[in-house]
Amino acid sequence: MTKVFYIGDWAIMTGPVFAESPFNYVHKGLELFNYGKWLKEALESNRQTEVESVSTWDFYRMGPGEYEKVLDEYDVIIFSDVEAKCFQLSPSFFNREKFGKKVLTFPDRIRLTVEAIKQGKSAMFLGGWLSFTGEMGKGGWNRTGLKEILPVQCLDHEDLVESTEGFLPESTDETGNFLDDLPIDEFPPILGYNQTLPRKGFKSILNIRETGDPLLAWGKVGKGNVLAYTSDPAPHWGCNFVYWEHYNTFWQKCLGLLIPNRSDR
Repeated sequence: MTKVFYIGDWAIMTGPVFAESPFNYVHKGLELFNYGKWLKEALESNRQTEVESVSTWDFYRMGPGEYEKVLDEYDVIIFSDVEAKCFQLSPSFFNREKFGKKVLTFPDRIRLTVEAIKQGKSAMFLGGWLSFTGEMGKGGWNRTGLKEILPVQCLDHEDLVESTEGFLPESTDETGNFLDDLPIDEFPPILGYNQTLPRKGFKSILNIRETGDPLLAWGKVGKGNVLAYTSDPAPHWGCNFVYWEHYNTFWQKCLGLLIPNRSDR
């Protein structure tokens, strides 16, 4: 059984705000969205993969030792719309009751991630407004040690590329047999992606047809495997993609790049 820990792609909508008087502003409505449900179902569709899906705020609130346990127990870690601050900050830093009681430091989750991958862990880094460099630099992966293990090179400025017409993928000289049983000409338009640069030593398996930018890249870091899909596996960029009949197959192939010797393959 392949165990996957999937961080991100959850959201809470607080609903519309009604101004009922000069002194009374009320939120009416609260709804929780798991935008990661499509990817979770796709990865679990082979019946040999188990996915634990958690929100970024759950990841942020993990105490010392909890993330280390995840790195020990899971085969693949997925990061999707997980900005650097979720790695770098702790709720205790903003709890005044803890100030002055003891020195507040915690294990560096960036360092733990980099070390785990170099020692053999696998990871997927997926796109979104808060991935890679991100909107107005909010993703921030380019400012951290994550850039050591990404199979693409982040930009040093906002990297969002969007279009209402959408973008399509194209194969490259490094695609190999990835497209076997996967009709690339039927791939639905994706509505945006994070612009990155190819990185030496890694394979750009798919590019964006209209720009030549990397869409899917893969490679090894130390003993571990890493994959980057620079668009979103979920809406809104992926609102067409998640309903593609070959969506599950695409992600099974991605998982196969990371865990090539799975028992179900």
